[in-house]
Amino acid sequence: MNKKDLQALQDKLGIRFKDELLLKQALVHRSYLNEHPDFKIGHNERLEFLGDAVLEIIVTEYLYNEFPDTPEGDLTNWRASLVNSKILYEITPELEIEKYLYLSKGEAKDKNKKSRQYILADAVEAIIGAIYLDRGIKEAKKFVLKNIVSRLDEVLANEIYLDPKSYFQEKAQEKEGVTPHYEIIEESGPDHAKKFTIGLYLDKKLISKGIGFSKQEGQVAAAINGIKKLSWDK
Repeated sequence: MNKKDLQALQDKLGIRFKDELLLKQALVHRSYLNEHPDFKIGHNERLEFLGDAVLEIIVTEYLYNEFPDTPEGDLTNWRASLVNSKILYEITPELEIEKYLYLSKGEAKDKNKKSRQYILADAVEAIIGAIYLDRGIKEAKKFVLKNIVSRLDEVLANEIYLDPKSYFQEKAQEKEGVTPHYEIIEESGPDHAKKFTIGLYLDKKLISKGIGFSKQEGQVAAAINGIKKLSWDK
């Protein structure tokens, strides 16, 4: 990425970095270093780790201050809905983050939309971490409020999206008189990027499957697919 590209991305982000290498590192996927071992900047996983924590505290503080009468359980669901990979991924097209990623040739050619979604969501967290380190919590907060917390109304309008597992369980008990359960159908991939296929069952009947990079994520995906299949949301 050249100087002009870095400036264009900063224009999109609305932030000028003092240390542009931090922003550059936030866009480096681990796969790129496998093909370019002499690349002088590390991958973005540590920045992602930091950005995840910064994002969560900013969203938590906002919800705590803006909704003083809302129970803790609801706030927890709202926060989870705002900081998950789906929301983070959805803000990336407008910011054009994908075209600035450093990926291996194989990863760049991979047509797996789900895999790319996670890479982009991770890059957003890494960018938040880079903003925090370079410009402090104030600028990180401005970015998060503008691009992520601004979607809260959309999240609150979607009851199912807030907590699909609870929604499915309530409907299954109401409509079928059965409590659903989840089972691991398949595990694949290396330890650092393991993928879980989770089955959602009513009694012994497989209702739907979901795939995620954690068991919880797979369960949520299975619940969403189960809701769609049984049309309880209609």
